Amino acid sequence: MSAGKYAFTQALREVRFLFCQGEASAATRSFLTRSYPTMKKSNPDTPILLREAAGTIPKVYARFELGREKSQSLEGLTDKQIEDAVSELVKGNGPSATSS
Repeated sequence: MSAGKYAFTQALREVRFLFCQGEASAATRSFLTRSYPTMKKSNPDTPILLREAAGTIPKVYARFELGREKSQSLEGLTDKQIEDAVSELVKGNGPSATSS
């Protein structure tokens, strides 16, 4: 994985990953184990939060300037699909937007 794949947009303020200890989040945990060091090294000033709780459906949230937030469900995705989804989301191109 190239470091450029996780060059976050300047408008990004925070990334949060929610997942569980169970099999439903295995691909998310695998992705984070492999990719977290690269993401953090490429973006040392952006908080990357990992929240693990029983029964939680895997999901990633990206919070941008002005309280704008986008999210992407990671449920049922493979490690590679998660990589692609997160890469798009942190660049501000993710699928869903919610306002806070």
